[in-house]
Amino acid sequence: MASSPTLVIGTRGSPLALAQAHETQDRLVAAHGSTGDGWTVEHLPLSIIKTTGDAIQDRPLSEAGGKGLFTKELDIALLEGSIDLAVHSAKDLPTTLPEGIVIAGFLPREDVRDAFISHRFKSISDLPQGAVVGSASLRRQAQVRRLRPDLQVTLLRGNVQTRLAKLERGEVDATLLAMAGLRRLGLTDHVTTVLETDDFLPAVGQGAIAIAVRAEDERVREALAPILDAPTGHALAAERAFLTILDGSCRTPIAGHARLIGGELKFRGLVLRPDGSESLEAMRRGSLGDAVALGREAGAELRARMPPDFLKA
Repeated sequence: MASSPTLVIGTRGSPLALAQAHETQDRLVAAHGSTGDGWTVEHLPLSIIKTTGDAIQDRPLSEAGGKGLFTKELDIALLEGSIDLAVHSAKDLPTTLPEGIVIAGFLPREDVRDAFISHRFKSISDLPQGAVVGSASLRRQAQVRRLRPDLQVTLLRGNVQTRLAKLERGEVDATLLAMAGLRRLGLTDHVTTVLETDDFLPAVGQGAIAIAVRAEDERVREALAPILDAPTGHALAAERAFLTILDGSCRTPIAGHARLIGGELKFRGLVLRPDGSESLEAMRRGSLGDAVALGREAGAELRARMPPDFLKA
């Protein structure tokens, strides 16, 4: 790297997005600040970009265009050269990126689990019949309906703080949020119960921070190399391959999680009817080098097993 380089970091403006961008800053400074280049946060300015997804609060993203709504404006800024890297929640990334943009890699993954949050009830099973659970995620909605078809499940949009405020006002009886986001925001005191992955499978990419760059920008790739996490990269390769085969988006209740155990990759994938009345599951295990193949095979199995009307509401 040249002396005292400057890299502009693109990010959304939500508190969680900013926390993730600051984590990226901090890791880059830690990796390069003690070198002869002498990096500081000033060498890594943030460019806060409002996305279409941030502006839509009155309807599900599945009705407005899906995951790309959180990345489109950042993609444009990357391609135009006004930012050098874009920091994303990995689960917000569409399966196909625009030509000229690639995922450089991922930061070390946080807790992948979901959290159940309620001021009056201890768990999903503790909710009374007809209780209202709010969530913006079709995956979470479908899994709640699978466990408790007697509950009312409703749309709850907004950033983490907004959703917690709506819960506080009594607009819903409970909600579900990612543990990773709550940890990064210092809000784990709101958690009522942590949902284990055996019972409630997370979204593909949940807990991981992805960094997107221009495909041919070797300067930025070189700078990022020391902070990227290989195990997270292997897990996400399997998960995203699974999602790609199923053509997954915000319109589809899909869950998937890969983890490394004893040098082996274990993957579990799940697809559900939107009403939670039926679900299909596939599992694979193999070497790290087979990560993409494992995800693709699991996705192909579920696609072959799904009835034609499976994803209809």
